[in-house]
Order: sequence, then structure tokens, then C-alpha cells
Amino acid sequence: MEQLAHKKYYTPEEYLQLEEQADYKSEYYKGEIFAMSGGSVNHNLIIGNVHASLYQKMRDSKCFAFMNDVRLWIDEKNLFTYPDIMIVCSKIEFYQDRNDTITNPLVIFEVLSESTKNYDRGEKFVFYRSIPSFQEYILIDQAKIHVEHFSIGEQGKWILSEYDDPDNVLKLNKVDFQIPLKDIYHRVEFGEDKQN
Repeated sequence: MEQLAHKKYYTPEEYLQLEEQADYKSEYYKGEIFAMSGGSVNHNLIIGNVHASLYQKMRDSKCFAFMNDVRLWIDEKNLFTYPDIMIVCSKIEFYQDRNDTITNPLVIFEVLSESTKNYDRGEKFVFYRSIPSFQEYILIDQAKIHVEHFSIGEQGKWILSEYDDPDNVLKLNKVDFQIPLKDIYHRVEFGEDKQN
């Protein structure tokens, strides 16, 4: 008789201990650990372009912009994940006093890849919306010029704005920051990036 394979479940503490020793990043969801795929050249260029602009704008403000090495804990969903960019504009709240895991982003950016775009637009967005501080979500396509900007409105409804012209300017509603799409996509070449 064939035995069914049993999934191994981990506590958050076990996951964090494994993550400290791992050669690659993994997400944690309800006790399970999922390895994350590496990023492409376009993915990294876009993150770098956006983060560089955010850093220049926010260096003397009360806001902080974190790149994808800082972890996010979503308590309500029992999830550890690594958003591409997070902005915090209040006192940074850490998960159990760890300086590598925060809990209170105001804005999250994700760069879409072929393998993650449905998750980023769907279930992951649902997860993010359970964070009390979260109010703005930006999805950036790495295969073409296209940015989706979700912002929470007065009645708690999420409003979508889309941009697909390099001369368009993405302007955040909850943070004093704007960036032309041509700056987001600076040095990005389409059609060459086949990974992810």
C-alpha cells in the first residue's frame, strides 16, 4: 500500500532560523515554506530605479523605503514575504523586535513577472489588504511599459489608475512622491528578458 507524503509544517520561529542560514529567500505561509525564484535583469533594474528615486526624495523625511531584503510579517494571514519595495511613514514596527522583519508598510511595490503576476494581483493583494497600515499598492510590469496603481479611497474602496505611456507620471496619494514612467523603466530592454 502506497503511503501518502506528509507535508512538513514549521513554526514561525523555525522558519526564521532556517531563513537566517539559507542561501536563498523563502516565503512562509501557514506553516509551509516556499522557495522564491530569483529576479531577472529587468526586475532588478526597475526595483533599483524606483528605490533610488524614493531614497533621494525621502532621505530627510519621516518615511523609509525598503528593498526586497526586508521581510514583511502579515499576522492575520500567518505570512512572511518579501515585497519588492515597502514604504513606512510612521515608527517602524518590527516583528518580535527583529530588525529584519517589519509589520506596518503604508505602500508596497511589486514588479510583475510571468510566474508571479496572477498571485501579485490576486491572493497576495488580498493578504496585503489585511494589514491595517497598508493604503497603496503599485504593480509594475517588467515585460512592457504598464503600471497599475491601487489607492484606498475615502470609503475604504480601492481605486485603480493605470499608466502605459513613458511620459505618464506615477504620483502616490499617501506619500509625497512622484516618478515619470520613463525613470521607472530607465535602461530596461523589452523582449530580451526571458527569466521569470
